[in-house]
Amino acid sequence: MPYVNIKITDENVSSEDKKALIEGATRLLQDVLGKNPATTVVVIDEVNTDNWGIAGEQVTHRRKRGQ
Repeated sequence: MPYVNIKITDENVSSEDKKALIEGATRLLQDVLGKNPATTVVVIDEVNTDNWGIAGEQVTHRRKRGQ
């Protein structure tokens, strides 16, 4: 039973986007590894940009600077 955990920042990700991520990850595991889609679990965690850091800096501050 494959388990995929996708972590993204919580910045305007639509339900349709999430649906596409779930379908795409499931299809990728089926195509590449022959995994059964019926037993593939995909979880999307949305993380607040205050709780996500890159290069020692919160993503919130990076976004404010345009990075």
